[in-house]
Amino acid sequence: MRARGKLYWDWADPALHFRNYDERLPCGKLINIQVRLSPQNITQLFFGIYGDKGVMLLEEHYPQCDGQTLSAAMAWALQRAQAWVGTTFAPPADKRPERLPRKGSRLYK
Repeated sequence: MRARGKLYWDWADPALHFRNYDERLPCGKLINIQVRLSPQNITQLFFGIYGDKGVMLLEEHYPQCDGQTLSAAMAWALQRAQAWVGTTFAPPADKRPERLPRKGSRLYK
C-alpha cells in the first residue's frame, strides 16, 4: 500500500480518466506515473516514487505539459523518476566473487 502525500490528493480527480503506469526498480523502489487530459484538453502529469512498505519518497505534479501527448509525458516522467532514484540512492555494493577454488570443492586444499 502506498502512503500518498498531499500533492497526490490535491491532484486526484475521480471524474477524470487517466492512464496509470507502475514500475518496480531492482533496488525495490516503486515508480507510479499517472497522466490525464484536463477538461480543457491539457495534458497533466503526476508521478510518485515510493520506498519500502509504500513510504513516499517523492511526488511531483505538472498541471500543464505543453505540447506533450499522454505517452510522451509518461515517458518523460519515467526518465525523470529513474534519474532521481539513481542520483539519490547509491547502487548496492557489488559482492566480490569468492576466490577459487571454493571451500568444500575437490580442489580446495
